[in-house]
Amino acid sequence: MHLAPAAVAAVAVVCALALGPWLARRGVRLARDDEDARPGLLRVLVTTVAFGALVAGVLVLTGVRPAAVALAWAAGAGLVLAAVDLAVHRLPDRVLLPAVVAVATALLVDAAATGSWPALGRAVLAGGAAFAVAALAGALSAGGLGFGDVKLLGLLGLVLGWAGWGVLLAGVFLGLLGGAVGSLVLVATRRAGWRTAVPFGPPLLLGAVLALALAGSASLG
Repeated sequence: MHLAPAAVAAVAVVCALALGPWLARRGVRLARDDEDARPGLLRVLVTTVAFGALVAGVLVLTGVRPAAVALAWAAGAGLVLAAVDLAVHRLPDRVLLPAVVAVATALLVDAAATGSWPALGRAVLAGGAAFAVAALAGALSAGGLGFGDVKLLGLLGLVLGWAGWGVLLAGVFLGLLGGAVGSLVLVATRRAGWRTAVPFGPPLLLGAVLALALAGSASLG
């Protein structure tokens, strides 16, 4: 069931206000490894607005169904993971692994409720394939993808694969392209060297969001 634009906006605002500040706190506390750390007002505002926009996008893409919970959970986890990776170049299992379980469970419920078993099977295959290929690439390229990035690609494979093989390929391509371009910009501006470790989590997450947005635009068109 798809909601009217006003209803989508209302749900997105409620979700953002309820969870945005908490997501901002989790990102700061995991980055600093300090449960008493508090984010600044700007970080809270950015996280809250970003989560609201992502929830709205999810509802437009999927409508009201269990799969929306899967994508919204992945969106919230992605915001926390991006914040931590930018700060300390780490993608914590405390966020990644529960996200994989929650997304897989919500997609399973979605398949049982709506009969979307082919999409679930594709999601599982895509998640496994993305994880395996990323693990191989990480093993062959020292200093390339870290194991956190590998696990993140498994999660993104699950989400993007549910939407379609083309969405998966587009998301991974855009993510890797964004990471490569970002690295070149940092080197060109002398903010990093050729051997400097650069967080790949944020561009991978951004690539996934762009691919899903493009898929949603195509379906609406």
